Amino acid sequence: MNREIPGSKAVNRDDLARMRTLLANERTLLAYIRTGLAWGGIAAFIFKFFASTLALTLSGLLLFLALFTFTWGWLRFRGLQKML
Repeated sequence: MNREIPGSKAVNRDDLARMRTLLANERTLLAYIRTGLAWGGIAAFIFKFFASTLALTLSGLLLFLALFTFTWGWLRFRGLQKML
């Protein structure tokens, strides 16, 4: 029995596979953003509650890591979007 929604057009398997891949790519970008926010939050915590040169250095490195994670995730996302 063929169950179709009235007024909808058929979707082939390739379109569904492409949609799944696009959604997976978006989820991966969100994971990179979540990880970058975590690194940034840790950096802010260390900067706020510890007052030493080592803490300042560690906070700066973690902030750099957060920005790098954001950038890497965005570049990866855009690269795969263009490829698809």
